[in-house]
Amino acid sequence: MAGVTDRPFRQLCRELGAGLAVSEMVSSNALLWGSEKTRRRIDHTGENAPVSVQIAGADPTMMAEAARFNVDHGAQIIDINMGCPAKKVCNLMAGSALLQDEALVGRILDAVVNTVDVPVTLKIRTGWDPQHRNGTGIARLAEQAGIQALAVHGRTRACGYRGEAEHDTTRAIKAAVSIPVIANGDITSPEKAVDVLAQTGADALMIGRAAQGRPWIFREINQFMATGQRLAEPAPAEIGRILIGHLENLYDFYGEYTGVRVARKHIAWYSKGQPEGNRFRQHINQTDSAAAQLDYVQNYFTVLTAQRALAA
Repeated sequence: MAGVTDRPFRQLCRELGAGLAVSEMVSSNALLWGSEKTRRRIDHTGENAPVSVQIAGADPTMMAEAARFNVDHGAQIIDINMGCPAKKVCNLMAGSALLQDEALVGRILDAVVNTVDVPVTLKIRTGWDPQHRNGTGIARLAEQAGIQALAVHGRTRACGYRGEAEHDTTRAIKAAVSIPVIANGDITSPEKAVDVLAQTGADALMIGRAAQGRPWIFREINQFMATGQRLAEPAPAEIGRILIGHLENLYDFYGEYTGVRVARKHIAWYSKGQPEGNRFRQHINQTDSAAAQLDYVQNYFTVLTAQRALAA
């Protein structure tokens, strides 16, 4: 979720029912810590506790230093990324590439846990490829090292995001350890959330891509799990209000130039499936000012609201 789960998005997800929102990956390479990108990723101003920061890398000493650096800058939980399938991450033997080397995994976990005095969590996949689903072994290493919770995406690294997530391995992992296990992968609706919890026996769920353009999915799941009743889909007027608030926070966080450009992908996600969405997105992608972007968004959702009223 690098490039997506910045502070404005995390805050919005928390407001709409997420129990915890983890930061974008912060590299363990200290040479990058002075970059504008890293400075933004360690800016937790106004963020609700607990603040969870994800770190990525392949060297135990560097990962330990990255954990200390982020705790010094406000992290209250350190999350270790061993789940990212992206080639640019795996080519550095970080992310899910680490699942190939259990000894190295153990050294990284020990180094980080023994360096900081905050809880350390871990995100993994079920294995490197379908022939090497070693998630259960990694989970046992994590528990022995003192990892406090484990999130499992129900695919191997080789699977990327293809096909459907398989949660059988997550169930086996849950049965093998006593630490909390968080199920992740293809949880796209309240009904699917309940199904995955029942299938895995997991203690919690992690939502990623399904929240892009639909950050209210968290309140929908909470409501369904509490009552068995589904919330109605938000009306265009509410979607417009949520999106405009999101955009204003993006402009404030990034400044107008970068904020407008970061906002484009979010606007595309929010408008997916809406009437005349393609034409609307074409206009948005040609807009370079915050005022014009906001104006387009406001007008678009005002028209959708009027159309909905006429059809009622």
